[in-house]
Amino acid sequence: MILIAVKFPVRPELVEEWPQRVAAFTEATRAEPGNVFFEWSRSLDEENTYVLLEGFADAEAGKAHVESDHFKAGLEAMAGAISATPSIINVDAPVDGWGEMAELSPQG
Repeated sequence: MILIAVKFPVRPELVEEWPQRVAAFTEATRAEPGNVFFEWSRSLDEENTYVLLEGFADAEAGKAHVESDHFKAGLEAMAGAISATPSIINVDAPVDGWGEMAELSPQG
């Protein structure tokens, strides 16, 4: 699985509209056959930063994502709202998706 984490620093005046700005991109990506997950979060430490965690079945699925029309449109939609170049981690992980955490489970 290709695992990608991206931190998007957003202009303060546009941070509240970020979810709407990326909505079409998010929906189209989640519909891709090779998409495993595509999840946005807002940073608790950096108030104007959104974090995207995404997973694709394999390198071919990741390549298809980057070559898609909605990827290009998503970049265009985001470019005017970011305050700096996003930071990324991209790894080929030897897993198929989410697994249960061994160290923690609900009590009671």
